[in-house]
Amino acid sequence: MSILPVTFDFNGAYPSQSRRLRLGVVGGGRISHTQAMAARLTDRWEVVAGALSSDPARAKAAARDWHLPEERCYTSFVEMADAEANRADGVDAVMITTPNHVHYEAALAFLDAGIDVLCDKPLTNEMADADALVDATARTGCVFGVSYVMSCFAMIRQAREIVAAGGVGKINQIHVEFMQDWMTSDDVAEAAHVKWRLDPAKSGRTSCVGDIGTHAVHLAQFVSHLPLTHLRSEFHVCGAPKPLEDTFFAWTRYADDVPGTLLATRLAPGNRGGLRLRIFGSEGGLEWDLEHSEYLKHARFGEPDRILSRGHAHGVSQRTER
Repeated sequence: MSILPVTFDFNGAYPSQSRRLRLGVVGGGRISHTQAMAARLTDRWEVVAGALSSDPARAKAAARDWHLPEERCYTSFVEMADAEANRADGVDAVMITTPNHVHYEAALAFLDAGIDVLCDKPLTNEMADADALVDATARTGCVFGVSYVMSCFAMIRQAREIVAAGGVGKINQIHVEFMQDWMTSDDVAEAAHVKWRLDPAKSGRTSCVGDIGTHAVHLAQFVSHLPLTHLRSEFHVCGAPKPLEDTFFAWTRYADDVPGTLLATRLAPGNRGGLRLRIFGSEGGLEWDLEHSEYLKHARFGEPDRILSRGHAHGVSQRTER
């Protein structure tokens, strides 16, 4: 049975809690630390258990760093799912932040144990595995979330509400790009956190697409309310030779026959988090940039442009500024 809320009233108070929710972690890399810190900052979660490494010595050392009790430090997600499901104080949810190829089996183990799952993107490397997780979620009644964290920015939610309220008219075009520069250096491929991203056995059939392109695709659909229906893409290796792409370009088409473009690369010097969304409609347009995430440009054709900023309650929806 799910403990996490399946709906949230943005106009009301935050859901009350009699205690902090107990969070487990599978994976001990950089993203694991980042997302665990974010959970702690909300003051609504405490990290109480983890499968942080398959190596016993490294798992114990990591548990000490994470301030986890030794008996809740596991070397296998299967062992962790079984043990936590049988504890009176077991985890309420688990966060899966492993390389891509582990997502499916880890998520399925916790769903089968009746534990809610928060999984990093991409969901799985194979469509059949993703479908199986959808079925398992329905069968177990658990909550399953994927960490498309870019959709949580206040001004992205403001943009979504503006579109829904007709603030750009009928959408005519959607353009989204995600530019990063951290793979520009040829020797970066040897770094531990990069190596698996270029290994098809772990990353899957794509590297750049599955890592950052998935954020771009999700953001376009989330704000526009239009599902992607068609895509034609080109994969490129623009830097040193590598087994998977570091850059891709795509021509997209969404519901209602809306065209667009999608670009992503890790070889764009000067771009750290260069995620940019632009939506143009029959009456106006919206532009948002991750590196200036607290601002949203809303243009109405024939009128002065408006720059909306978070926290001033002058947008379409005050609730999104919370």
